[in-house]
Amino acid sequence: MGQTIVEKIAQKHRAEGPNRPLRAGDFLSIRPHRCMTHDNTSAVMSKFKGIHAKRVKDPQQMVYALDHDIQNQDESNLKKYRAIEAFAREQGVDFYPAGSGIGHQIMVERGYVVPGSFVVASDSHSNMYGALGAIGTPIVRTDAAAVWATGEFWWQIPRTIQVVLEGKLSAGVTGKDVIITLCGLYNHDECLNAAIEFAGPGVASLSMDARLSISNMSTEWGPLVGWFPVDATTIAYMRTVQSRLKAIGAERFTEADVTAWEENPPAPDADAVYAARIVLDLSEVTPHVSGPDTVQTMQSLAEIEPKKVAIQKAYLVSCVNSRLEDLETAAKVLKGKKIAATVKFYLASASKWVQDEAERRGIWQTLLEAGAHPLPPSCGPCIGLGTGLLEAGEVGISATNRNFKGRMGSRDAKCYLASPEVVAASAVAGYIRGPHEFPATAPRRQFSERAVAPGGSEKVEILPGFPQRVKGRLVFMPQDNVNTDAIYGKDYTYRDDMTPEMMAKVVMENYDPQFASRTDSGDVIVGQFNFGTGSSREQAVTCLKAKGIPLVIAASFSQTYLRNAFNNGFLCIEVPELVGRLREQFAAVISAKEKTIIPGDEIDIDFTSSTISWRGEKFAFPALGSVPQSLVIAGGVENLVAKRLPGN
Repeated sequence: MGQTIVEKIAQKHRAEGPNRPLRAGDFLSIRPHRCMTHDNTSAVMSKFKGIHAKRVKDPQQMVYALDHDIQNQDESNLKKYRAIEAFAREQGVDFYPAGSGIGHQIMVERGYVVPGSFVVASDSHSNMYGALGAIGTPIVRTDAAAVWATGEFWWQIPRTIQVVLEGKLSAGVTGKDVIITLCGLYNHDECLNAAIEFAGPGVASLSMDARLSISNMSTEWGPLVGWFPVDATTIAYMRTVQSRLKAIGAERFTEADVTAWEENPPAPDADAVYAARIVLDLSEVTPHVSGPDTVQTMQSLAEIEPKKVAIQKAYLVSCVNSRLEDLETAAKVLKGKKIAATVKFYLASASKWVQDEAERRGIWQTLLEAGAHPLPPSCGPCIGLGTGLLEAGEVGISATNRNFKGRMGSRDAKCYLASPEVVAASAVAGYIRGPHEFPATAPRRQFSERAVAPGGSEKVEILPGFPQRVKGRLVFMPQDNVNTDAIYGKDYTYRDDMTPEMMAKVVMENYDPQFASRTDSGDVIVGQFNFGTGSSREQAVTCLKAKGIPLVIAASFSQTYLRNAFNNGFLCIEVPELVGRLREQFAAVISAKEKTIIPGDEIDIDFTSSTISWRGEKFAFPALGSVPQSLVIAGGVENLVAKRLPGN
C-alpha cells in the first residue's frame, strides 16, 4: 500500500517515530524545514525561557514577522516589538519588522517555503504553504518553543482526503469562489482535521495566487493541510522568488533545487489510500458569498444580488486575498468608478513587496483614486485590530478568510466573505453584487468515503513509566462538539487561585452540573466527534487530570485540544468504531437527552496491542509509540524539552 503525500513528506522530515512507512494516525517527532511566529513571538519567548532554554537550536529554521497589531503605537506594544527584534538579533533569527507584510506572505515570497518541505507556524493559516507543494500546518505556542529549543515538535499524521478538480473556471470566477464553494458544499465536518490533497486536470488552470487563496482558507473548512501538486505553475513561481531573492543578495534555494523539483516533483504514490474523495468541476463554480457570520453558509451571487443587502464597509486586506492578482482584479472593477458615499473601503496589501509592485504597475493608484482607505501591509481589521472595524449594526463584505461573529469588530455587526472582484463591485454599488451577471447554479456534491482500517496489529514497545494498559469505569458523553467552556467554564479560566482539588469539583460543569459528583478518579471518558472544540484554554485538559481521569477516548478531537492534551502529558485516543457501537447500545438513553451515561461496566485499553476491549468486543486504535509515550511519562512537552536541553 502506497503513501499519500502527507505521509511521504512527514517521513522525509521524521526525527523520531515508527521505523516503517508512516501511516495516518502515527505519532512522530518532526524536524520542520521552517517555523514562523508573528506578534506571538513574545509569548513563545516566555515559554522558551520558562523551560530554561538559552539558545535557539537552529536559527536558520526560524522566521519572526511582526504583522498582527502593527497599527498599535502604544508604548507597551512597541516595547514588545523591540524585545522581539532584540531577541532575533541576539539569536541570529531572520526578522521582519512591522510594515514588511503578513508572515505567511513573507514565508512564500521570500523562499522559506519550498516544494516537498514541512513548514509550520504558530498561526492557523499556515495551511497556505501547501499551495507550493509543501506541508503547511499550524502549531501552538508550546510547540513553537519546543522547535526553538530542540528543532523538533510532535505531530500525528492526519487522514488524507483527495479533492479532484476537473474542468476550468469561467471568466470572473476566482480561487476564493472555489474555497467558498467547498466550505459550503461540505459543511458537516467531512474534512475536519484531515489533510486535503488537491489533484486532477483542473489544478493546471489555477494561478499560484488562486492556489494560495484556496490553501489558506482551507483552514476555515476544517483541514490541517491543503496541498497542491508541483507543476509548471509552481516552478515558474519558484523561479520568480529566486530572481527576487538574488536582487537583494539572498539565496534560500538553488537553480539545481528548482531543476530537481521540476524533474522529480514530490507526489503521492499511485496506490495511496485516501479516507475520502471529493470531485469538483471548476466549470460549475460561480461567484459565491459566505455568510453572514459563518463560512458554512453560502449563497450564489445570483441569489444574493436581488436582495440588495446594503453594506457600510468593504475590505480588501489579509493573507488570503491581498496579493497582486487580487489587487489587479479589484482595480479593473474600480477603474473610473468611485466607492459609494455610504461605504468605506479599506485596502492593505499582503506585503510591502506586493504593494511596491502594485504601485509600479499603477494598480495601487487606481484603487486609491476610487476612494480606498490604505492601511499598512498587515492583518489589521481581519483580526479585529486597528482602523476600520465593523461597528454595531453595520454590514461588511470582505475578501478575508474568516467572518466569525465579532471577529472584525462588533458582535452586533454582520460580515460576508467574497472574492476581491465582488468586494470591489459591492463597494461601488453600496450593496452586495458582482461586476458581471452569473447564473444561479450550484456545483454538484460529489463525495465518497472509504473506510480505512485503523492500526492495532502492531506490537508496541512500552517505555518505562508508561502503562501497558488502563482499565476503568466507562463514562459516555454522547454529544458531539463538547467545547472547552463546557469542560472548564470561563468563570474559572482566569482565576489564579484554582487548586487541582477545586478544578476537579467544577469539571464539565457547563456540560453536566452533576458530572463531577457522579464520576470518580480512574473513570475513562468516551466522547463523540470534535471533542474539545472552542478556545485553546489548557485548563480543559488539566482539570481532567486533576479529577484523576486517566484518558479520554473520542470519535475525533479538536486538533488544538489534542495538542494541548499531549503537551500536558494527557492521553487522548481516537476510536470512532467504539463510539459508533456505544451509540447503538445506548440509543434509547441518548434520545432521552441524557448527557452522561454510566452503564457501570469496565473498559480495558491495551497499549501493547493498541486495542480496546468492551463487552467482549475489541476495537483498534493507532499505536502510541515512543513519541506520545515520552510526552506522557515526562508530564508534558515543556518538561520533556527541558530534560533534553544541554546541562539538564
